[in-house]
Amino acid sequence: MSGKIHLVTGGSGFLGHLIVRRLLEKGERVRSLDMQESPDHPPEAEFVNCSVLDRDGVAKAMRNVGVVHHNAALVPLTRSGAEFAKVNHTGSKIVAEESVRAGVDAFIYMSSSSVYGRPLQCPITHETPLKPFEPYGKTKLAGERAAREACGAAGMIFISVRTRTVLGRGRLGIFHPLFDWTREGRKIYLIGDGGNRFQFVHADDLTDFYMLALAREKSGDHNVGAAEFRTLREDLGELIARADSGSRLVGLPAGPAIFALRILHALGASPLLPYHLEAYSRDYWFDVAPLLQMGWNPRYSNIEMLCESYRWFLENRERLAREKAASAHRSPLREGALGILRRMS
Repeated sequence: MSGKIHLVTGGSGFLGHLIVRRLLEKGERVRSLDMQESPDHPPEAEFVNCSVLDRDGVAKAMRNVGVVHHNAALVPLTRSGAEFAKVNHTGSKIVAEESVRAGVDAFIYMSSSSVYGRPLQCPITHETPLKPFEPYGKTKLAGERAAREACGAAGMIFISVRTRTVLGRGRLGIFHPLFDWTREGRKIYLIGDGGNRFQFVHADDLTDFYMLALAREKSGDHNVGAAEFRTLREDLGELIARADSGSRLVGLPAGPAIFALRILHALGASPLLPYHLEAYSRDYWFDVAPLLQMGWNPRYSNIEMLCESYRWFLENRERLAREKAASAHRSPLREGALGILRRMS
């Protein structure tokens, strides 16, 4: 793989952008493919304006590529309906097939914990059934399987990275209301009592593992999450305390809250999707012992990454209101009906 180009699809997204920068820091040659160039795109990386659904464009982008880092996807916050299948499944299939035709050495697929759906018990391991229940998770799994099939038939290295909810500098999206309401000292609502153990992962720890998996040059599936985390109530409570905020946590009965929020989502009045509602109200965490055995050394606990992300939000809040980011995970969230709840808090 030495000397060849690393192609990062979705290179303007939150994770894709970080992978581009990390590869550049390692002295690699990088080509980023996306439909929109981010304002902070590194000039050292080549940029290709292209959709993963454009087979001809993807084929041209494969020139002299040794490793494909496939991050392009429509995320849940985009509420993309039928487009999820086009981009997350068909797009992944196209990128994998063109990787095979180009003789690429390795393909890394950025997957999601959503492929596990509603796990009946934790920790989630490789033996946990893959049972996604909503469009994003279903299409991410379909894309993973299509890419694995294409690469496997060609004898290509295929690495799948299934990640827990990512935090870090620059991460907004679903966290924007939490940070903004904490800043204003408003009530922070939990679905249930918050006694569920809930795992995040810091973007730097994730990319550290990502580079470790890449260096091994060996196919495999990897579940990546923080090694240190507590219950959602404990970690959010500590965030509020460290922020010296007047906010307080308020638990809502899980059943009625999920029912009401599902209706608001169906009406297009809430940004929270069924996956958010189900995941944030239950235990949801990976067994990361296999990763630690590989030599991964994560640096961030849940609370440390929450506090760092919150500080970044405070420092950049006014700029973010003026600019348009290239991806949903790097942008402030439109609250919809949650804005009414905010004013009542």
